[in-house]
Amino acid sequence: MADLTSAITDYWDAAAAAFDEEPDHGLRAERTRAAWDRRLRAWAPPAPADVLDVGCGTGSLSVLLAAARHRVTGVDLAPRMIEHARAKLAVAGLSGRFLVGDAADPPTGGERFDLLLCRHVVWTLPDPQAALRAWVARLRPAGRLVLVEGRWGEAGRPYVSGAGSLRWSGGVGADELAFAVGPLVAGLRVEPLGDDADLWGGPVDDERYALIAHL
Repeated sequence: MADLTSAITDYWDAAAAAFDEEPDHGLRAERTRAAWDRRLRAWAPPAPADVLDVGCGTGSLSVLLAAARHRVTGVDLAPRMIEHARAKLAVAGLSGRFLVGDAADPPTGGERFDLLLCRHVVWTLPDPQAALRAWVARLRPAGRLVLVEGRWGEAGRPYVSGAGSLRWSGGVGADELAFAVGPLVAGLRVEPLGDDADLWGGPVDDERYALIAHL
């Protein structure tokens, strides 16, 4: 398992330089950035709230949340992703913190958050069920869990050797994820996202959704 985690870290470190070239990663187009901003404002509690962005990548969603006056902590396994996220927040003149660490077990100690956000990360996790439990444990009693996920299969360059053993390699459908999250929370809903082309920089033909849960 340690070898797989090391390989995953190396993969995303190598991907960091070009990561923002994907429309929904870099949010460089105003239309795409505005679409994500609208969704995040709808999902998040009233500002200012304490937000944990796990698997934050280069921090594009963290920047939107910080601009909406939330107190943001981002966590990512890849040090180069964190470097980009810190620089992005600094350029925007916003405050927040970014930590290098495992998204499945964020290095935030006993801190509790009002919102935990995770986008397109659970498929990369060796033990996603353990991660879901760890994330719920980091929420305050009235906290929210927002998981932006989908099923898309393998795209671009091949993922790391051994990825076929991951429980949700290639993504996870809404019904399966809801079944896993349901026992951990008081309630949840699924919001389809595949028909909103602005979020992705163009039309998509695979399953994409947000699962919004509350304690």
